[in-house]
Amino acid sequence: MEQKTTVLIIGAGPAGLATSACLNLKNIANIVLEREDCAASLWRKRAYDRLKLHLAKEFCQLPHMPFPAGSPTFIPKKSFIKYLDDYVDKFEVSPLYCRSAVSASLEAGSGKWIVVARNLISGDTERYEAEFLVVATGENSEGFIPEVEGLGSFVGEVLHSSKFENGGRFEAKEVLVVGSGNSGMEIALDLANWGARTSIVIRSPVHVLTENMVRLGMTLLAYLPLYLVDNLIMFIGDLKHGNLTKYGITKPKDGPFALKLSTGRSPVIDVGTVGKIKAGEIQVFPSMKMVDGNKVEFSNGRIKSFDAIVFATGYNSTVKKWLKGDGESLFGENGIPKVKPPNHWKGENGLYCAGFASAGLAGVAKDAMNISQDIHATLSPLPKY
Repeated sequence: MEQKTTVLIIGAGPAGLATSACLNLKNIANIVLEREDCAASLWRKRAYDRLKLHLAKEFCQLPHMPFPAGSPTFIPKKSFIKYLDDYVDKFEVSPLYCRSAVSASLEAGSGKWIVVARNLISGDTERYEAEFLVVATGENSEGFIPEVEGLGSFVGEVLHSSKFENGGRFEAKEVLVVGSGNSGMEIALDLANWGARTSIVIRSPVHVLTENMVRLGMTLLAYLPLYLVDNLIMFIGDLKHGNLTKYGITKPKDGPFALKLSTGRSPVIDVGTVGKIKAGEIQVFPSMKMVDGNKVEFSNGRIKSFDAIVFATGYNSTVKKWLKGDGESLFGENGIPKVKPPNHWKGENGLYCAGFASAGLAGVAKDAMNISQDIHATLSPLPKY
């Protein structure tokens, strides 16, 4: 089977859906390919039950559609999925599901993007031709578990956070959560609430704030210099949490918003985990050194036995597995754009990417609008006088 279109979008997460919607509003033909059997599979299939948007709704809406009136400030997982479904219906986005990209390359001579995909239902190979290619598979494509000496010998359960639903089946078990980002801290809380004997690895310095602190900071950034906002929010954070060093949590040198801008790493939004740590209900450990059977040795020499390990250690991009040749103009070997925001979204020869700015849903929305406007301008250049 072969199909031709103006724009081919790979990935039907929020980035792909938003890009397709923006193109539809400009009457630019596009096709969205998605390897899963649904849109937003990360949210539907790989997100724990208690998850909600960590940023206030005004920073999370997709282009041309705010959240419904009366929505809570911080949108729960189920409500966000409903919002995405309504978004798809409103803007008539029609992804082709169960299509796994095998290769994408620029055809010599024609200058067209040729994408070969496998239909995971029929097993057939399909060929798509487009003037423009948008990579919308995002940074969170494939769960990452780091190499740890002896991990293969662990006799308990090992899982990535994308497979974690809730702590119900871990009651009374010894569980180690590896990773102190938002997912790791919230999974640790969920486990403790379900009665698991919970420990967490906090290897790196991290800012611990609250939802409303982050909301205040993001609002103030529109009016005040970055360093002032950082200093104010860190001061408020210290008043709220006190000095957490004795609990194994240290602060980075850079402020939370400066750090987000330079590295893409978000502050931890505390929803109760710090209180559990202070009360001794969640133990904090430094980095893992090695695993031997059910025992884990940490970098400070402590050894403890566990029944399960949950790795909340992030994701890898899979772009380089299928994007060939000219894709190197935009993506590095790690599958992340070579150019830092705000100019990360545009490559050469009609190649674009959406959702790679480490800027959350606000970044997704901005990418989608930039891409659609740029393609529209390319197809409809202003007349010369």
